[in-house]
Amino acid sequence: MKVGSSEAKEDVAKFYNGSGTVRVAGKIRDRWGGNLHNGFWHDDTDDAPPEVATDRLTDLMIERLVPRPGQRVLDIGCGIGKPATRLLRAHPVHVVGITISESQVDQARADAVSNGLADRVTFGHADAMRMPFSDGSFDAAWALESLFHVPDRDRALAEAARVIRPGGRLAIADFVLRTPVSDVARRAVERITTTFGVHSVSSLDDYLGQLSAHGFTDIDVTDISDNVARTGTLLADAWEDVRDQLVENGNAEKVDAMITATRDFSNTPEFGYILLSALRV
Repeated sequence: MKVGSSEAKEDVAKFYNGSGTVRVAGKIRDRWGGNLHNGFWHDDTDDAPPEVATDRLTDLMIERLVPRPGQRVLDIGCGIGKPATRLLRAHPVHVVGITISESQVDQARADAVSNGLADRVTFGHADAMRMPFSDGSFDAAWALESLFHVPDRDRALAEAARVIRPGGRLAIADFVLRTPVSDVARRAVERITTTFGVHSVSSLDDYLGQLSAHGFTDIDVTDISDNVARTGTLLADAWEDVRDQLVENGNAEKVDAMITATRDFSNTPEFGYILLSALRV
């Protein structure tokens, strides 16, 4: 799914800057343990709270990154920097985070200072499709639930390949379509993508083809759709708890549509979720 590049970027920036109708990020982040991304649960009996489950997913990404001391790591779509903070606390690396949301940059920088990490991390405003870095600038990179926001994922992967040095690693957490997709599921997927600024979503085969075309090899993929599916139900419950705070200026219909789309994620197995790692040759 793709829309015009400038339109898509503006939609995503508004979504995370808090200037959009529902002011989504600022209203819910603290209730979701600070990480506004999916959680990982081992099985149906796992009763871990969201703050634990989301940290687990970050840790799985760190494992795929295989960080080594002194490496320079690019965080593509860094948000407010909480996953980067977890990486920095666990490993003596340096991180550069980019996002198209100015408010996220401001908060990430402030949090880095308060956490005593400002000497090892830099956050800046940049477009994943036009990264302001020279070739081979990074030893590794990750994109944790960010590439689906990019209007042209193929272009973003080409840029990632350009800025990662040969032999460097790329780790990705992203949505994919698990085919075949029924008409009912397709409508649910459309609600999800429209509501949450998902501009690039495809089958896993298409994803792998793009990675290979841009010089990535040793691609390792794990489908964790069943492990993260609970996120939609729990997050929708959290939205409903603060619904009265979100409803303003006659936007109740849009808020309710957001809650419905969030539940769709748990109820639509065709909207899958993968962890992926690859080497840049």
